[in-house]
Amino acid sequence: MKNRRVMRWSRRNDINQETILDNIDCTQLAMDDQRFLYVSDCQMHEVRRYQMGDTQGTVVASGNGQGNHLNQLYYPTYLFVDRDQSVYVSDTYNHRVMKWVKGATEGIVVAGGRGMGTDWTQLSSPNAIIVDQLGRVYVADLGNHRVVR
Repeated sequence: MKNRRVMRWSRRNDINQETILDNIDCTQLAMDDQRFLYVSDCQMHEVRRYQMGDTQGTVVASGNGQGNHLNQLYYPTYLFVDRDQSVYVSDTYNHRVMKWVKGATEGIVVAGGRGMGTDWTQLSSPNAIIVDQLGRVYVADLGNHRVVR
């Protein structure tokens, strides 16, 4: 059974807790410099951005259901948000990492995207991602037991 919620705890103690989002299959959270919260929803196949206090959010990646087109995701998991509010998403079952520039209606494949495999141009269930200050993308390629850049 899943809890299907995002909770916030006080820094001072773990007694004061608050459910800030519910009815969501959240797999990853990220926060940008302006305190927007980004949430990947693996069942809706999308990423939403929330202002504190907002419960609806704004779709920033996909929002077009499950699929493999550039405007779709298939089981989004890990997230990274850069200084420009571009969102990088591990598109797990499409075996790719997508970059969604702020305001874009389609993503850009920045890693993988050539089917599941072991070649250096392929990924197998990409997991954690991070982008350095030079824009280089690092991916924990779970199915291939490696980290790729």
